Amino acid sequence: VFQPAIVQHIILTLIAVGVGMLIAFAAAIFAYKRSWFETPFSLLSAFLYTIPSLALFELLVRITGINRLTAEIGLVSYTLLILFRNTLTGLRAVPDETIEAARAMGLTERQSLLRVEIPLAAPAIMAGIRIATVTTISLATVAAYIGGGGLGALIFNAIQSGYKTEFIAAGALAIALAIVADLLLVLVQRLITPWSRRRLAPG
Repeated sequence: VFQPAIVQHIILTLIAVGVGMLIAFAAAIFAYKRSWFETPFSLLSAFLYTIPSLALFELLVRITGINRLTAEIGLVSYTLLILFRNTLTGLRAVPDETIEAARAMGLTERQSLLRVEIPLAAPAIMAGIRIATVTTISLATVAAYIGGGGLGALIFNAIQSGYKTEFIAAGALAIALAIVADLLLVLVQRLITPWSRRRLAPG
């Protein structure tokens, strides 16, 4: 009963965060180079983020119907603000001296972005991915209301049937899934940004 729901929940989350990251990353790179783009994209993503999940899902149902696509569109919408802001903040935090040094070494603007600026912004980007992932796991339970499936479907079924054991178990699994996902992303962050680890001074 629970295994298919967990798999569905993971797939829902991976698609939402993956698509959201592609959109937000591209938007952040563009805003990094063209500062005027930051305000309109921030306002749009902030507007989507402030809409209550049930209200947004109901609005989307009128356009795309009750299906998984509608659920994914809603989930992606909630990832954009977090991922965009963190990516842009990380890029802007790269010291100017570092960028100038990269250019002095003969790197082009594109090479500097790919080899220097994005890697140095990785901690902030990963922090955004962590927040977006945990948030999406939570919201994916609500997405079951419009046919998203996953653990949320078990929770809604338990509410309707009054089966408390299934309700508690599905809720606990959703919490556990969020914790495990966050821990895995912390590990990934440490692997790809070894320079950002704090070393304890010898006592």
